[in-house]
Amino acid sequence: MRFCVATAAVCLSLLAGSTVFADPDAPADAAKSAAPPPAASSSSDAAAKHAKRTACLKDAKTKKLLGAEKTSFLKGCIEAP
Repeated sequence: MRFCVATAAVCLSLLAGSTVFADPDAPADAAKSAAPPPAASSSSDAAAKHAKRTACLKDAKTKKLLGAEKTSFLKGCIEAP
């Protein structure tokens, strides 16, 4: 119990100290403007890749492929348009 309290106290003091040593010349929202937010298309791309992979895995299962044959089939299937 004492260790948890001591650890929490140290973490809170480090967190409070980190704001003291922050660069005052840096704009407040520099981190926000550094990287643009990901586009909505990236989530749809991820969904499309997931659907493609799922379909390829289903095909490999129906063909009862195993090992190296399954790996090469999946690689070709996923890369295909």
